[in-house]
Amino acid sequence: MGRDGEIDGGVRRRGCTFRRNDFFPEESFKSWGNYARAVLETPWRLKDRVVTRSEDQTELVEMKARSNHEMKKTLNWWDLMWFGIGAVIGSGIFVLTGLEARTAVGPAVVLSYVVSGVSALFSVFCYTEFAVEIPVAGGSFAYLRVELGDFVAYIAAGNILLEYVIGGAAVARSWTSYFATLCGKHPDDFRIIAHNMNPNYGHLDPIAIGVLIAITILAVYSTKGSSIFNFIATIFHLIVIVFIIIAGLTKANTENYANFTPFGVRGVFKASAVLFFAYVGFDAVSTMAEETKNPARDIPIGLVGSMVITTLAYCLLAVTLCLMQNYTDIDKDAPYSVAFSAVGMDWAKYIVAFGALKGMTTVLLVSAVGQARYLTHIARTHMMPPWFAHVDERTGTPMNATISMLAATAVIAFFTDLRILSNLLSISTLFIFMLVALALLVRRYYSSGLTTKENQVKLIVCLMLILGSSCAISAYWASSDGWVGYAVSVPLWILGTGGLWLFVPQAKQPKLWGVPLVPWLPSLSIAINIFLLGSIDKDSFIRFGVWTGFLLVYYVLLGLHASYDTAKVFESKKSSVDVDKQWNKVEEGAKGEVSLTAVSND
Repeated sequence: MGRDGEIDGGVRRRGCTFRRNDFFPEESFKSWGNYARAVLETPWRLKDRVVTRSEDQTELVEMKARSNHEMKKTLNWWDLMWFGIGAVIGSGIFVLTGLEARTAVGPAVVLSYVVSGVSALFSVFCYTEFAVEIPVAGGSFAYLRVELGDFVAYIAAGNILLEYVIGGAAVARSWTSYFATLCGKHPDDFRIIAHNMNPNYGHLDPIAIGVLIAITILAVYSTKGSSIFNFIATIFHLIVIVFIIIAGLTKANTENYANFTPFGVRGVFKASAVLFFAYVGFDAVSTMAEETKNPARDIPIGLVGSMVITTLAYCLLAVTLCLMQNYTDIDKDAPYSVAFSAVGMDWAKYIVAFGALKGMTTVLLVSAVGQARYLTHIARTHMMPPWFAHVDERTGTPMNATISMLAATAVIAFFTDLRILSNLLSISTLFIFMLVALALLVRRYYSSGLTTKENQVKLIVCLMLILGSSCAISAYWASSDGWVGYAVSVPLWILGTGGLWLFVPQAKQPKLWGVPLVPWLPSLSIAINIFLLGSIDKDSFIRFGVWTGFLLVYYVLLGLHASYDTAKVFESKKSSVDVDKQWNKVEEGAKGEVSLTAVSND
């Protein structure tokens, strides 16, 4: 321990301060001279961080210790399943269903939900194996750090944080839309219209900020308290969903299904890429593994169970909406409420709006809990300032990370239109899920010191075939209506996956719970996620590229040097501890020899 109660890594043992050492305590930032030397070493440091992989034990023990206080283990599978349902069923189904059905896919929106749901379920399997084996708050960031190294984990981490900020902002703006419906008003009646701004950013939303402040208070107070609130709200939400399905189907008109795919097969997949946003949230549950009593049992039941229930609910709701109303008449802001009004059940729109508000509130709550734990674990590595890693001693929650993330969410929610948010969110999410599936294959087929050079080469070739063929399928889909490209790229994907299955022995088996059908299922997850990326518009990729560029600038200037210094300090301490252990063994052995000599002399 250092001065003023500081511990190694610059995180204080008590309280929360705003000193420079709380943000940049590393050696590279002690003076301008130190920083200049660090910048000159950037190429070597970057190479070190690219090739260095963390270890399970490091994430489970050392990283957690950097938050000073343990997160409280209060959650079981029941909590996780309801967190999963509460995290997922929200803005996606209540807003994007109508938007995509009207503009991109028509009644076939149910097929879009099936495609997105299958992709999400494959990703759930990958997340579950990691969460059981490495039950820490870092979620996919920790998994990627162990298997693909610090640099890849950092790029993913930045997109994880973007995913949560944008997702929370989108749901908060949708909250305003349904609140307006509940009050019998138009959403823009509660927004401030800035006519001199771009329409995509000029509808200012103060109600969204108020909702996020309330969520912040609850998330900071208690994880278990958040779980209880989520459970009660989600039960009510599911009752409303059952009401929508039953009441809506009594007004079904099969003629609305006459033109089932007005936008063709391409429309189904284009909508799937956007509707993947509706499944975002389950990854937040994996970040709660550190607070789970029995991860090996609770996480698989909680994650897989919630995803199956959610997919079924989404498909039934999508069918109901398109049977109630012709897709050309569906309202883009509050589709279910307006659909009930259109079929003469005007009173029902208030039940729908109230249920939607409940659902969106639980989505915001679980998102707030999950994103704070991601940021906490990222800050434990010092890729982000360690101030964010502080866990409050009284509440057992990451207070600094929770407040900071929701403040960023509030700023985005205040300005930005839902359509822009949902497209950008889907890119980040699909990119991260693809990396997690790739990391799972690396985990199963590569182990340092065990995998031979020959098998390493085979593994790399197979992974390149899987990634390359998946990108080719996605690019061909986006640019052509033919079939020749598939005739080449699909066999290459089969060759890569089959080669991995037949010719590369698995180096590591899961101890507690494992993904079935490896390597086929993770490889298919990679292919589907990359394929859906090819259906997203060009402007969203430009925004994604700008954000990734910003991440790289921050990393080269700050994050690289902070995490490098922290890793080297940890390695030196670990080495000294190992030396001490070896020396103790030598001393004990010497004492044993002396004792034996004394006995023999006697």
